[in-house]
Amino acid sequence: MRMMAILAAVVGGVMAWAMAGCGGGDAGSAGTQAAGTVKIGFIVKQPEEPWFQREWRFADETGAKQGFTVIHEQGQDGEKVSSAIQNLATEGAKGFVICAPDVKLGPAILAQAKTYGMKVIAVDDQLVGPKGEPLAGVPYLGIEAKKIGELVGKTLWEQMQARGWTAADTALCAVTYEELPTAKDRTDGAIDALVAAGLPQGRVFKAPISRSDQEQANTATTNLLTQHPGVKHWLICGMNDSVVMGAVRAMEAKGLKAGDVVGVGINGDKVAIDELKRPGETGFFGSVLLSARQHGSDTVEMMYKWIKEGTEPKMDTRTSGVVINRANYQQVLKEQGVE
Repeated sequence: MRMMAILAAVVGGVMAWAMAGCGGGDAGSAGTQAAGTVKIGFIVKQPEEPWFQREWRFADETGAKQGFTVIHEQGQDGEKVSSAIQNLATEGAKGFVICAPDVKLGPAILAQAKTYGMKVIAVDDQLVGPKGEPLAGVPYLGIEAKKIGELVGKTLWEQMQARGWTAADTALCAVTYEELPTAKDRTDGAIDALVAAGLPQGRVFKAPISRSDQEQANTATTNLLTQHPGVKHWLICGMNDSVVMGAVRAMEAKGLKAGDVVGVGINGDKVAIDELKRPGETGFFGSVLLSARQHGSDTVEMMYKWIKEGTEPKMDTRTSGVVINRANYQQVLKEQGVE
């Protein structure tokens, strides 16, 4: 709520500034675009994360090929998102792609964009309206989160069967972040797939977190293991590679052997790749590699056509993923243009 209030206040100030005629032009022309060059912003919530760096890289490549400029901006909170949008307007951007730090900031983000006459496309996390509904008028490109989660669950079940583990000796550690819809869809999908395959609901244990990093996942998993000391084999799912890795490390610290743990992450980022490169078996089995190429390249191309040709993007576009593990990750990464 605080972030939303900050952004709303800034939007109000910008609108008043525009209505007063300050800044040398009307609200729709707050930035002067270089002749013949379309400029598109790309705002991400965690610029240090490899996933977002890949999105930027593929967006840049597409811009270079098609003749438009991509401007990188950071938006770790509502105030920084507002500043990023203002910067883009000053640079002359006619639109931006955004993965917001809080999807509930959607109405304020859209209001500020309209003030500057900029178009908006949401990527990765879908912006929502006041009642939590998809924000009208903002195209979205994201993953089929539930299906990605189901693929994680299917992979975990296959590994459980291949190792001959029984339900009586096995449990699922689901590292959950249920306040973020995309994260909830991923873990719900994994849980549903495992239960449908035959894992009893009573063998599903949740380790809730409020931040998507290894440290919180490690702490939450350590607490879970203390509550269930009798489990012999553990399956692990979570919203991304970092939280699954945090759970794996917690189990290692508790003395569980690699052969008694199977964790499958999501994203296929550096955390996952570095672990897959390690010699010998670890509890981190693999990851569902998502297509940062599509998310970075397709969104800016959609925005470019929207600006240049007036071609409106589809309101909802979803991408899928592929499982990578120690046996296939090098080939798959090469095919995806990641390494």
